[in-house]
Amino acid sequence: MSKLAALDQLLEQYQQLSYHSDPVLEKRLHEAQDWLKQRIQKTHQEMFSKPEYQLMAKYFINRLYGGPEFDELSLQIERLLKYAHKAEKIIPENAIKTGLKSVGLAVLAMRLDEQVAAQLLKNYPTDQPIDDEMMLQTLIRLDQKDARLEQLNLLDDLGTALDKYMRSFIMHTAFKMCKGTAAKYKFELMYDFIGEGFVAMKPMKSAAKFIQEFTAKERTIVENVHAGKTNPFEI
Repeated sequence: MSKLAALDQLLEQYQQLSYHSDPVLEKRLHEAQDWLKQRIQKTHQEMFSKPEYQLMAKYFINRLYGGPEFDELSLQIERLLKYAHKAEKIIPENAIKTGLKSVGLAVLAMRLDEQVAAQLLKNYPTDQPIDDEMMLQTLIRLDQKDARLEQLNLLDDLGTALDKYMRSFIMHTAFKMCKGTAAKYKFELMYDFIGEGFVAMKPMKSAAKFIQEFTAKERTIVENVHAGKTNPFEI
């Protein structure tokens, strides 16, 4: 079985999301994601501002928490699967494993955030700017607690994989040598998606440490929301 078979399942999950055929939902989805990203940046401002963490913080915000660019990435993934045998020859196996974890997290984020957007549309006017109270009530109604905690567990797994597979000099060199071939077959965005993980890790001693610090605060927020705490997004 192809090492990229799991990508096919992830792509199918992504293509089944409702916002692809609903422009109103799509607009609300991106607004909800913008709110989430701003909240994350505010929550983790001190950690994200550290020089060694700035690139990884950018990777989190731009890659792992979804966004419009993922639409274009999904098209490359779909085409990549048609040439899986070639891709497996040019992309190191451990880079594929780690890339799958990253793509899986991005798809999960899109799915959970689409649920948030749909709930917002049920309860509020489509043009009402999203604020903290709207989001709080929406998250309580949806009760995504278990799913969000699982999302954070998967992030911890990614941190372990980044430290285990992506710190090897040989791995990094092999991946860099693939760049020309990736461009030849027009897989640049997919290559960059994985490659940014390499770049983001370089200034850090441990990706797992960064991610565990991140997920610890995020778990506190999830618990605060569902425990009825006042100002649950403030830590």
